[in-house]
Amino acid sequence: MKGIVDSVDVSFDQLVRHLTHFPVALSVNARYQRWEFWVDGQYIEVGTSATLPGLLFTDANVHIKNALAEGFVGYRLINGDNANLTLFAGARWTYLMGDLSIFDNGDARLVRLRELLGIRKRLDFSDSIDWVDPVIGLRGRVKIWKATKLFAEGDVGGFNANADTAFELRREGRTIRRESVDSTDWSYQVAGGLEIQLTRQIWTQVGWRYMKYDFKKNGFTDKNEMNGPFLQTGLNF
Repeated sequence: MKGIVDSVDVSFDQLVRHLTHFPVALSVNARYQRWEFWVDGQYIEVGTSATLPGLLFTDANVHIKNALAEGFVGYRLINGDNANLTLFAGARWTYLMGDLSIFDNGDARLVRLRELLGIRKRLDFSDSIDWVDPVIGLRGRVKIWKATKLFAEGDVGGFNANADTAFELRREGRTIRRESVDSTDWSYQVAGGLEIQLTRQIWTQVGWRYMKYDFKKNGFTDKNEMNGPFLQTGLNF
């Protein structure tokens, strides 16, 4: 963010421990003959706190919010009772927001210096970004037993639709230098697992998803790789 790039590796159990709200994923599907229409979305919010050295400030809190919503139109290339394969196209909206707070809980050692510098006892920073990508992909299902199916899907998005200009900040000795870099906008996703039809309209999926973003624009870089299990419930119309 703001040209500062760093790498963080967060495991699934670490992510679960730092959830601040229960994550939500929902999908709604409709079909007419070979045509399919669906929208889905998800929301997750994580946060953590840290103790600072305690010179000017003593504590820090960080919260990150991530939302995704997408809509597609698909056509069944294979349309059988026991198997189907759909080619689809649509759009995906991605939203990221970060909040950072640093403050003094009363134990900072250089309070007078902070006052002389005109720095408040608490500082709050917040920024967000969102973008919409075109997406194309394939998805299919194979019936294995009564209301139980295996499913798989994959898509590619972005196609540099939002590519513009980009920069990064790099340190050279004591100097911070702004460097122009190539702007990119791509995303990739694959998922698969088990789907169970609970009722005529309600189904649930349990599986594994891998999703990667390669988005770089202005001073923002998002090279997320999300890889892990998921549980999703949907409605058919």
